[in-house]
Amino acid sequence: MLNIGVIGVGSMGQNHARIYSEIGNLIGLADENKETCTGIAEKFKTNWYTDYKQFLKNPELDAVSIATPSSTHLEIGLAAIEAGKHILVEKPLALTIEDAQKIVDAAKAQGLTLAVGHVERYNPIIDVTKNVLENKQFGDLISISSRRVSSFPARIKDVGVIMDLGIHDIDVLRYLVAEKVINVFALAGATGNSSGGKDMEDHASILLDFESDISGFIEINWLTPMKVRKVSLTCSKNFVVMDYMDQSLEISSSSIMEYDISNLFHLPQKYDIKMIQVKREEPLKNELLDFMSAIESKSAPKITGDDAIETLRIAKAAMESYKKKQKIEL
Repeated sequence: MLNIGVIGVGSMGQNHARIYSEIGNLIGLADENKETCTGIAEKFKTNWYTDYKQFLKNPELDAVSIATPSSTHLEIGLAAIEAGKHILVEKPLALTIEDAQKIVDAAKAQGLTLAVGHVERYNPIIDVTKNVLENKQFGDLISISSRRVSSFPARIKDVGVIMDLGIHDIDVLRYLVAEKVINVFALAGATGNSSGGKDMEDHASILLDFESDISGFIEINWLTPMKVRKVSLTCSKNFVVMDYMDQSLEISSSSIMEYDISNLFHLPQKYDIKMIQVKREEPLKNELLDFMSAIESKSAPKITGDDAIETLRIAKAAMESYKKKQKIEL
C-alpha cells in the first residue's frame, strides 16, 4: 500500500486526508498552521509537520497531494518532485502557463506521476454523458452550456471566480466536446459584494468556440444565494440537462401535433422526458483512487499535466478577454 501525505490542510486538503485514511496509508500532513495541522492529524491518527520540506525528507513517503494556495504550487510541486515524490496538485496546476510547464517538465524528467485535481471530471455522470455523446444517442451536439453559481467560498484567497469555478467547466466542456478551443470571449466583473472584493472578478460569462463550430458557454459567479451545478446540451435529437450534484441526466424531446395556424398560443406538443440516475460516487475519492492506480501501474492518470495546461491556457485567455474586451484566438 502506498504511503501518502497531504500538504495543505485547508478545506480541500482535509478531504484529501479523510479519503487517504480510508483507501491508502496516510503517513503525514503538513501545514504551516500548527493548530489546524495538529487537530486534523489527531483526527486521522497520523503525523504532522509545520514545515513541508521536512515532511518531504521522509524516506517512507511515496506521494503527496498538494492542496495549498495556487500561488505556492510551483515551489511546493518542484520541491516534492526533487524529493522523488509522486504528486497530485489541486487545480489550477499553477497561476501561469510557464510555471505549470515547469512542474510538468520536472515530473517527466524524474519519471514521476503528476496528476491535477480537476475533480469534476471524476463525477460518474460525466463519463455517462461522454459515452452517449460518442454513440450519437442524442444526435449531433450543437451547443453546450454550463452554469456553476453559488455564494462566495471563504477558502478562496488568491484567485478570482474564473480560476476557482470556471476552470472546472472549461475542463469538462473540453472533455465532452473532444475538440480544440480556437477562440475565447469573456465578460466579467467584480461587484465587491463577495469577500473577494474589487481585486478579483466574482462573476463571468465565457464563450468557447470549438473547431467544428460547436459553441460552449459558461456562466459562473460567487453571488447567487444557492448552489447550481448543471450542464445543458443542445443536440439534434434531444435537449439534455446534466446535474453534477444529483449525478443525473434529464433527456427531453418533443413533437408538434396537428395544430390550428390561427391559434399558435395553444400549440399542441407531445413531450418525452426521461431521467438517468447513476450510482452516486464521491468524485474526489475517484480522483485519488485514479492517482494511486496511475502510480502503481506506471500509467497516466485521467488528467495529466499537459491536459491541465491546455485548460489553464483557456482560463487565462478568458481573463485576458474580459480585461481587453475582445476575442482571444488560441
